[in-house]
This record gives sequence, structure tokens and C-alpha cells, in this order.
Amino acid sequence: MKKFKNSFFYVGVVGVFSVLMYWTMQKGKGLEGGRNIVIPPRENSQWMEFKSSLLSNLTHPLAILLFQILTIILAARLLGWVCKKIGQPTVIGEIAAGILLGPSFLGMFFPGFSATLFPTQSLGNLQFLSQIGLILFMFVVGMELDLKVLRNQAKEAVVISHASIIIPFALGLGLAYFIYENFAPQGVQFTSFGLFIGIAMSITAFPVLARIVQERGINKTRLGTVVITCAATDDITAWCILAAVIAIVKAGSFVSAFYIIFLAAGYMLIMLKVIKPFLKRVGDLHTTPENLSKPVVAIFFLVLLISSYCTEIIGIHALFGAFMAGAIMPENMKFRTIFIEKVEDVALVLLLPLFFVFTGLRTQIGLLNEAYLWKVCGLIILVAVAGKFLGSALAARFVGQNWKDSLTIGALMNTRGLMELVVLNIGYDLGVLTPEIFAMMVIMALVTTFMTGPALDGINFAFRKKAGEVTQQSVNALDSFKILISFRNPETGKSLLKLANGFIKKNKENATITAMHLSPSNELHAFNIDEYEKESFAPIIAESRHLNQKITTLFKASNDIDADIVAAANKGNYDLLLVGFQQSIFEGSLLGKVLGFAARIVNPNRFIDKVTGKEKLFENTPFDERTQSILSKTEVTVGVLIDKNLPVIKRVFIPLFDTTDFFLFTHIQKLVSNTGARVTLMDMSGNIKGDALVNQAIKKIEAVHPGHISMLHEVKIERKFLQQYDIMLTSVDGWKKLVAAQSLWLNYTPSNLILKP
Repeated sequence: MKKFKNSFFYVGVVGVFSVLMYWTMQKGKGLEGGRNIVIPPRENSQWMEFKSSLLSNLTHPLAILLFQILTIILAARLLGWVCKKIGQPTVIGEIAAGILLGPSFLGMFFPGFSATLFPTQSLGNLQFLSQIGLILFMFVVGMELDLKVLRNQAKEAVVISHASIIIPFALGLGLAYFIYENFAPQGVQFTSFGLFIGIAMSITAFPVLARIVQERGINKTRLGTVVITCAATDDITAWCILAAVIAIVKAGSFVSAFYIIFLAAGYMLIMLKVIKPFLKRVGDLHTTPENLSKPVVAIFFLVLLISSYCTEIIGIHALFGAFMAGAIMPENMKFRTIFIEKVEDVALVLLLPLFFVFTGLRTQIGLLNEAYLWKVCGLIILVAVAGKFLGSALAARFVGQNWKDSLTIGALMNTRGLMELVVLNIGYDLGVLTPEIFAMMVIMALVTTFMTGPALDGINFAFRKKAGEVTQQSVNALDSFKILISFRNPETGKSLLKLANGFIKKNKENATITAMHLSPSNELHAFNIDEYEKESFAPIIAESRHLNQKITTLFKASNDIDADIVAAANKGNYDLLLVGFQQSIFEGSLLGKVLGFAARIVNPNRFIDKVTGKEKLFENTPFDERTQSILSKTEVTVGVLIDKNLPVIKRVFIPLFDTTDFFLFTHIQKLVSNTGARVTLMDMSGNIKGDALVNQAIKKIEAVHPGHISMLHEVKIERKFLQQYDIMLTSVDGWKKLVAAQSLWLNYTPSNLILKP
């Protein structure tokens, strides 16, 4: 009776109070007399009233804004993903999504839908939200600057950085001289027009550059340090110049702008000498998520808002204030990481795509409807590349860099990305740029950002080292056994290292283990990448010392983790790749399975694999998408570990299904030889018993290690049986058969190693 007590109480309370509510409503109707209540006539049917109400809801400003945000995020994510797959920064895809949703594509080919999705009266809301996103983004950019690096590497960086500003700025002014009469807005002075063209040519996208440097693995080299420092110096200098340019444009002359610049100098002095020390004190006291309470977070957000408000009032734009607020945040790495995590996802994923689309709505590529206009656009791109690329490269060569590094610096500094769009939108809002010039400059931003990757590849190809003769070391390497372990979670990495050590424990002179950790590039920041790498490998290095096993560590910021794992395994001449299993987000629910099936069909990589036969179209694979992709594309032996707190490997259970599982004996022999493990084989189908090759392999192991391998037949597998083993080895095909048969004992297995030959 007790177990029904809550149910009786629930039914009683709901029933009694529902009756009370109904009685009150009926009694309330008696109070309506004499109040002249008018009930509107029902001229339309209830269905028509519902349709009218639904249409009214659909055209409500909030509904339109939410639908706009949904469409924008989906388009930005999709095109950003496409760009990532072809080795380009995701920002290019996001900018392209904005242009496609604007009048250049959607408005041209689907004008009705464009007018419904982006009605004129809704653009104000979109603009203000995009500005909030930009303010938060510039705040993050400011925090990503490591001022310590600037102080330590400033000598060469300042020369290269300032050369990469002054040269394109001068070329931009020269370009403005030739196009001013035909393209400058009426009533705009040459000074204003020329200064904005100059600053637009001079900008470098520090966040995009930092991501590219990380993804290409050069961030820890001297070249990477120099180029990141150059970009950071460029960012600070360019934004200060931009603030001065805005002041001159708004004031109308250099003399009138003096008052604005004087106020801006006072603002910066207060921020550096008063606000920064105060924030440092607060940051030192709150370096963990636990003690970073809401009132403390509110202090920093207030500084951000007040700083942005002050610079907007002074006349140098709110974005400079946001950038400055980020730059003076406490230099404590842990604090900045915590705070960036609080801000970045909302700014980059939700609000920043709104800015790209708002820019796209302003970009009317259709205005460039003459060959002459496209020639001018080409000239703008040529001047931009010549000024930034050649200016940076020549300056780098002058200060002592070799030609390869100099050209690499030039290619990276030529990256403009989002920062260029920020400058262009400010110029457009101030009325300095016409729609035609705005469209040309947006195209220039896309081209210069897009060309960075191919330019770097071309430079590396041009300066590639010639293949030398085969050395004795490389000959010896032919007989070695090389293992690559790739981990995302350090705890899983420890188990993978234990397993790898089990294969080579007594053969360390002629075997190597490389521990690789790849991290999504959009989760890393230039200022904390070294600390992140150190923390990621600390448990692995500690475990290697405990096992007395030397390891080589490999860390990389990745644009495509699956592809980089496959490339590292295939190109590194490894004999075995060990990875951890991650459960798919598409498993566990009906909706998840539907979405997972759709994702497999829509994903171009998966679709190609299905067409070429690497994956069966309707195969019910027991692996997540990441693992399945690695298995299908890797050319070396792959082991997938399902980790259940793997202990020391002493007892191993191996179910054998048919003769295709014979390759497992190579790994069985290594485990027995190196760990002294005792292996139990199970003939799952009854077809293994009389196989000559299997019996010969068992005898070969028994001859060296008697009593370490045995074969079982017709034994019932249950929980108690499995508890005596440390790990279960099986082939991929064998694992699929076990999962397809829905074997109940799979729930009680120890850690599993699933091998693909």
C-alpha cells in the first residue's frame, strides 16, 4: 500500500483543485452582468481563426529573429565544416554563408524567401545583436594576446609587424588616390576615404593566424613564436591606428581630431594604471571555477561594458573598448582560460555568425556588373597581397630570417579574415565606403584568407628537402615495432600506454611508442597552448615512468582529428595504432538513430566511403562515427580499446570465430612473450578445432611458453567466467558478430581490445 501512497496523493490533489478551479470559473461568470462585455462575432471558422493566429505568430518580430538565428547558425556551421574539410579556416565558410544569405545569392535567386527571412524592419535587431557578438569576440581577442610574449620577442616582431602595416597602408593610400573620384561617396573627404582604404589593407586576423599556426604544428618553433608575436603586435598597432582614423573621420580634420585622441589617451592611461592592477588583484584571488562566483564575473563584464561605452562616447568605437578590456585582463593563464570558456561559445557560435550574415546582407556582388569594376576589384586584391605579403616577407628577410621563413611569415600576415570585415563595416557605417567598394573589399578579405593555406603549401613544396640516401638508422627501423597511441582523454591514454607496453615490454631496444594527443583548434588559444599540452601529457608521462617505458609525445591542434589520426598512422610507418572507443551521440534513442542515419548519408566523407565500398550503406556498425572512419581509412593494424579500468595484463580471453581471426596470434605471441600473460582461446563456432594453422600457432607459443595458452570448447560464457580475465581480444568481424547476436555476457566483459588487421 505504501508504494501507491504518492500516486493517491497526486490524483487527489489534482482532482480536488481542478474541481475547485472549475467551480470558481462558473461562479465568476455570474459577476459579468452589467459590465458591457462584448464577445466578437465568429464570422470565420475556428480553423481560419487558428490559421490567422498562426500567421500572426510567424510574423512576430521575436519569431522572425529566432528563425533568422536558426538559419544563420545552420548555414554558418555547414559551410564552416565544408571549409574545414578542404583545409581552410572555418571563418571563410562563415563569411561565405553570410554572402550567400544576402542579396548576392538568396536575394537574387529567391527574392520572395529572402524578403520573408530578412524583412527590412528586422535588420535593426540583427545589427544590434551582431554588434554585441562582436564586442564579446573582441573581448576574447584581447584576452588571447599574451603580452609576455610581446615583451620577450619584441625586437624582430616590431620591425616585421610595423613594416607589414606601413607598407600596405602607403600602397592603400596610393590606391585610394586613383579610385577616389569614381568610387568615394559624395561629400567624403579624400583624407577619410584614403585612411580607411589604408587601414583596411594593413589589418591581419590574429585569431585566424593563430589557429593556422597551431593546426600546422609550427606554434612551438621559433618561426611560430615570431609570427604569432608579429600578428599580436600588428593587432594592437592596427587597432590603435584605427581608433585614430575613426577620430579623424568623425572630427573631419587632424586638428579637430586632437580632442578625441586626447580623451582616448586619457582613457588608455586609466585602463592601464588604475583598472588593470585592480583586475589583477581580483584575478589572483579567483583562479578556479569554484571561486569564480557570479558577483566576480559581473565585475569583469561591467569593465567590458563600461570600457566599450566609454570608447563609443569618446568617438573611437565600442569595439576598441572591448579589445582593450580583454587586453588588460589578469595575465593568469588559468583565469583567462576559465573566463574565455564562459564567453567564447556564446560569442563565436551564437552571435558572431549574425555579424557575418549582416555583412553579407550589405555585400551586393551584383553591383560589380561591368568588367571595369572587376578589374578594380582585382587591383585591390593585388595591392593588398603585394603590400602585406611582400612587405612582411621583405622585412622578415631584412632582420635575418631565411627565405622560406620570410615567405611563410608573409603568407600568414596576409591573412585578414574576420578582422577585415570589422574594419569594413565600421567604414560602411561611417559612410566612408560605397556599396561597390564595400563588396570589393569583402571579396579581397575572402581571397587573401583563402590563399593562406595554398600559399603555405606552395612554399613548403618549393623549399622541400631532397630525398637523401637510405641511412643505417632507417634500415634498422625496418625491423622495429612502432606503436602509435592516440588519446583524447588522459585517463584513456594511460590505459592505452599500459596496453602498448604489454606488446613491447621486453623488446624496448627495437620498439617505440609514440603518444599523440590532437585537440580541436577552436578549443585552443595562443596564450595557453603550451600549458594545455603539458597538462594533457602529464598523466601519460607519469605512467610511462611507472612502467619504465620511454615514449615520444606528439601534440597538434587539429582542424580534422579523424583525418589527422589516419594521416599520422599511415605516413609514420607504424605497425600498430591504438585508439580509445567513444560512444556516438547518435546512439541510445530513436531520435538519435534517425539523426545518426541521416548524418551518415549527408556526410560527404561517409557517403564516398559507402560508394567506394569501404562502408556498407545500411550496415549497423557497433562503432561510433569517429572510430568507423579511422578503421575504414587506416592502412596499418588498428586496435580499438574499450577501457574498463585496465589493470596489469595477466589473463587474456580471446573468442575465435573462423580462420580470418588467425592474425590475432601475432598479437597473442607478443603479449605472452612480453608480459607472461596466460591466454584462453574460445572456439565460438566449432570450426577452429581442426584447423592446422591454428594448432601450429598454438604449439609454437607453447614450445617457448608452456602452459600459457589453452583452447576451450562448448563452455558457457557468463559473468563469473569473465571476471577472471583482465582483457578480451577479438577481431572487428568477431566483435560485430557478438554485437549482432546481442550476447548478454558482453555486459560483463573486462576491457576489450578490438583489432583490425
